[in-house]
Amino acid sequence: MRTSVSIFAIVLMVLTAVPRLGAQSHAAPQSALDAAVQQHVAAISADREAVLRVLDRSEVKAVAEGAGIDLRRVTSAIATLQGDELARVAAQAQEVENALAGGQSRVVISTTLIIVVLLVLILIIVAVD
Repeated sequence: MRTSVSIFAIVLMVLTAVPRLGAQSHAAPQSALDAAVQQHVAAISADREAVLRVLDRSEVKAVAEGAGIDLRRVTSAIATLQGDELARVAAQAQEVENALAGGQSRVVISTTLIIVVLLVLILIIVAVD
């Protein structure tokens, strides 16, 4: 009886090990993983820089001051944004930057609204987290 249990255990171990021996590794090479991580980090950094660049504009500072929004708090909140939140805020910052591009000296109502929404959105996202 002991012999048959031992043989059964050995056969079971061999059967479970065989699929592993024939399995191929489908993992990506380390260089591809490194490149993907670097690309992700660069995209996050570019999004943060885009938002901070817009917040540093004099027009945005004037709108924030007029709306009673503390830009120091907003600027420090940018470091806490991640993923979709950061991408959404960066997209809005790009809209503001495009609206103010070309030396536009005055801020129209739609641009002001976009700026205020951007600032308030940043504060709300940070407050919720």
